[in-house]
Amino acid sequence: MPQLEKGRILVTGGAGFIGSSLVWALNRRGLDNILISDFLGSDDKFKNLVPLRYADYVEADDLIDELEDMGDIRTIFHLGACSATTEKDCRYLVHNNYEYTKVLAEWALQKNCRFVYASSAATYGDGAQGMDDRDPDLARLRPLNMYGYSKHLFDLFAQRNGWLDHLVGLKYFNVFGPNEDHKGDMRSVVHKAFSQIRDTGRVGLFKSYHPDYADGEQMRDFLYVKDAVEMTIHLASTPKASGLYNLGSGQANTWVSLVTPIFETLGLPVQIDFVEMPEILRSKYQYFTQADTTKLLESGYGGTQWTLPEAVTDYVSQYLSTDRRLDPATA
Repeated sequence: MPQLEKGRILVTGGAGFIGSSLVWALNRRGLDNILISDFLGSDDKFKNLVPLRYADYVEADDLIDELEDMGDIRTIFHLGACSATTEKDCRYLVHNNYEYTKVLAEWALQKNCRFVYASSAATYGDGAQGMDDRDPDLARLRPLNMYGYSKHLFDLFAQRNGWLDHLVGLKYFNVFGPNEDHKGDMRSVVHKAFSQIRDTGRVGLFKSYHPDYADGEQMRDFLYVKDAVEMTIHLASTPKASGLYNLGSGQANTWVSLVTPIFETLGLPVQIDFVEMPEILRSKYQYFTQADTTKLLESGYGGTQWTLPEAVTDYVSQYLSTDRRLDPATA
């Protein structure tokens, strides 16, 4: 981990779901010379920061102007973004997810600073053009929502300007786990389902509107956040790693298989109701995602540490049932 031990580490979106989980993982490696940047706003996201160890915090809209005074930043994890797939304000998404990333990446390149940023599996759209992180023809991809397109814009910009040879872009698939409770409607199905099952003994899943998939048998690549941050740190610490990387388990699972361990952990019978999907989502719904992680594994990564049942059980028993957040002092 010599790269991360040199100078200060900047984590944008560091109070958010994956960002705070990343800081937790860095802390557990003994690293705390960390600058966190985020928009704290008026929700409870700040609670993710309370157990963490870091050197300083700066609001995201002040970050660019203050970078030169922040000390010797040698690694940047740019995870800050509006991640709402239902966000309709295109101007806001372009400014926040695209323009901001361009400015920060250019600064990093000028300073010879390691830059690892969050792209998204949403850039793949419905998957009709494949989900191959080794395919150089990024222009073929057709994101289904403006969030995915805002991420796609920077991938294209970085490729056109030769930046992808020097940066690492992370295409996170369906990440779930502790520290996501502030995300509202963007929380994972595990988080939402836990509350339903605990309170009613039942859970609602969307019906399928695709003839090839039965209700609840739609498939996604679900990735535990503890695995996601290990992958992220590995790529930041691997000098030869550059370009785009799929970060997923490499195995598609059904929604039914996702929620079943919740019932089992709570000692309840599986009771699932299939409900209508809102019209606004039907034309943009992904029925199958599965990360091809060949490129990640070829970089030297050893593979996921958590199976889906193990991950869901850990999340439910250690965090959701106890209302805990990730704390570097504990596992």
